[in-house]
Amino acid sequence: MKLSDIADNAGSRKKRMRVGRGIGSGKGKQAGRGGKGQTARSGVRIKGFEGGQMPMHRRLPKRGFNNVFRVEFAEINLDRLQQAVDAKAIDAKDTVNAESLVKAGVLRRAKAGVRLLGRGELKAKLTIEVHGASKSAIAAVEKAGGSVKILAPAKEEGEAA
Repeated sequence: MKLSDIADNAGSRKKRMRVGRGIGSGKGKQAGRGGKGQTARSGVRIKGFEGGQMPMHRRLPKRGFNNVFRVEFAEINLDRLQQAVDAKAIDAKDTVNAESLVKAGVLRRAKAGVRLLGRGELKAKLTIEVHGASKSAIAAVEKAGGSVKILAPAKEEGEAA
């Protein structure tokens, strides 16, 4: 085999269509741009334009609010913790925190911290360190003989101390 024998597969490369090259080419005269006028020209900018009528995106009311200071927590319920203990993914003797939950595969990522919620019931005696917990979750963990420690939220970069 020589370097000159190497070729692409048949049909893998297609030549670009040269427009405006006569009637017989299939893309002559208006070259696929329709009739004359603004849209036939280059540099056309009329995406939301409705002929001077108030466009739809300006007629509809603005909705909602996007809070830039929102803190996203990874949420975990008690029943999911109990499943992990039963499956031996989490050792009941160790402290349960964000890193151990991610390592055990219970959470995919810790986000800005972990928040414990009270769905389900907990039988294992666990020591849990989380960034937030509901009252019912704390009560359920303490009823099972464990304890919950609430950690301070992580400081953002550039935030005044």
